[in-house]
Amino acid sequence: MKILLTAINAKYIHSNPAVYSLRACVNEIYRPCIEIAEYTINHRSEEVLADIYRRKPDVVAFSCYIWNWSIICGLLAELPKILPEAAIWLGGPEVSYHAEETLEKYPAVAGVMTGEGEETFRELAEYYGKDGDKELHTIRGIVYRVRADGKSAPAGSCALSGEAADHEIRRTPERELTDISALPFLYDDLGPFENRIIYYESSRGCPYRCSYCLSSIDKKVRFRNVDTVKKELQFFLDHKVKQVKFVDRTFNCNHEHAKEIWRYLAEHDNGVTNFHFEIEAAAITEEELRILAGLRPGLAQMEIGVQTVNPKTLQEIRRFADTDRIREVVGRIKAEHNIHVHLDLIAGLPYEDYESFVHSFNSVYEMRPHQLQLGFLKVLKGSYLWEKAADYEIRCTDAPPYEALSTKWLSYEELLRFKQVEAMVELYYNSGQFTNTLPVIESMFPDAFTMYLKLSEFCREEGYLFSSLSRVYRYQALLNFALKTANGIKPEEERAEWEKILRQLLTFDLYLRENMKSRPDFARELSPFKQRIRDFYHKEETCREYLPDYAAYDSRQLAKMTHMEVFDYPVWEQDIRKRTRRLEVPSMTLFDYRVRDALTYEARHLVVLKDEERISHK
Repeated sequence: MKILLTAINAKYIHSNPAVYSLRACVNEIYRPCIEIAEYTINHRSEEVLADIYRRKPDVVAFSCYIWNWSIICGLLAELPKILPEAAIWLGGPEVSYHAEETLEKYPAVAGVMTGEGEETFRELAEYYGKDGDKELHTIRGIVYRVRADGKSAPAGSCALSGEAADHEIRRTPERELTDISALPFLYDDLGPFENRIIYYESSRGCPYRCSYCLSSIDKKVRFRNVDTVKKELQFFLDHKVKQVKFVDRTFNCNHEHAKEIWRYLAEHDNGVTNFHFEIEAAAITEEELRILAGLRPGLAQMEIGVQTVNPKTLQEIRRFADTDRIREVVGRIKAEHNIHVHLDLIAGLPYEDYESFVHSFNSVYEMRPHQLQLGFLKVLKGSYLWEKAADYEIRCTDAPPYEALSTKWLSYEELLRFKQVEAMVELYYNSGQFTNTLPVIESMFPDAFTMYLKLSEFCREEGYLFSSLSRVYRYQALLNFALKTANGIKPEEERAEWEKILRQLLTFDLYLRENMKSRPDFARELSPFKQRIRDFYHKEETCREYLPDYAAYDSRQLAKMTHMEVFDYPVWEQDIRKRTRRLEVPSMTLFDYRVRDALTYEARHLVVLKDEERISHK
């Protein structure tokens, strides 16, 4: 007997903790019979189909989510043709809340595991392993097919051959919520997770009732024993795992639980592993902020769901967040410069019209997170918002991810504009490649949203295609946009200097992240400064004043491993008003790529003045 647990992930770096948890919970007798197959949505369906066939499973179980459901539906049509004796089972949030409908639509499917699946799958494995008198009707938490006479269940649903009418669909009682402290650890073998994100669960459920989220259905939160959590986190630390992402819906909903884990990570930090948490910023305590302030830069990143700042919308979606408190907390966390901050917005929520969302966007953008995710409302089956969709006049796609196309308050045209803004935010803001240039360009517009919207319109009109692998291409597009904008608002006598400022800002941003050997067209000519640059490296070869960690290298090697740039403006200044003020004397800036900021990955840079004094910036 072989059961194939099948996951189709959004990206290669992702893994699916659900299938690993299911396998870990199976009786040791049957565990060798369980295989896991992970693919991505980028795999061609025929490739996935062929691989499943080669494995020759008796049972194929799919983990179903909005991002993979369309692909799985295609596989359900073809799999019975090549594996007619195999039983097909489904599980996951995409099928749990309309299991009967799914079985009606897909006659090749034997059954659906609803809700939390660990114990259910263990018993299902025993059923197919012919363990005693185990029958499907004795397994709680499933919806399945039986023969109309009720005498026996089909050995393999694919053998139905379209004769679904000869079978009944039955549902067994729901299973009690899982004691997650009793679940085994998933990651004894890290081999399958090399170069991938590790997902970890220290709690399950959510205390909040956000209407768009399936976690709101069951508000009972269960926590894994904290001593067990510490032991398992130490395993990741000992193996220097690159990133561990907590899937807890609201990590700090239990303050003592959160504090104990954060303290443990601070005390046992290996200097390498990064931990990702989803938190409720408005609920964070002063003590928690003090603990977070003491974490190593790069140890933690916090994802905070703001979603909207519209009070009426917040009330309607049952999210009672204090926006002012969120703004305060984000500011205090960022001030410590040790934690990556990720903020989320959702477009398409009830009572959020165009002007309201623009206000929400600008309000959140002003918090200057390291990453701003602009998402779009998904009408998830089983959620409270799904039940209210008609009242809100939400029209969404029939196919997953069931994204809103229009609402009572937003037209499709308006949502398209938000899509345009999202693309530019992802490309220019979230990339972290334009941190010094963007604020200066933003100063030419009434607000950030307007800038990104105009940028998207400019790129579309000019035919810029950002599938290009060239980073310089994106820099040039931004420069051309800024120059066109300046031509419309700047006096003619200021435009030449403004162009020089923009070119130097982009040059600074470019070399902060990459030691480019092919010089971009927008960068200034360095020929007049070449002798001065050579003199600097010759002197550094003997005195090691600025690059003490490069003792084994001569001047030519130093010049290749680092970079020297010359600026007429203090582009490194934190105050954007100062960045545009011409220096009395051009200053050389040294970029050291061996030393990088733990949050931004920006290289350390030193400004070398005329008198050879230095100013260390990062």
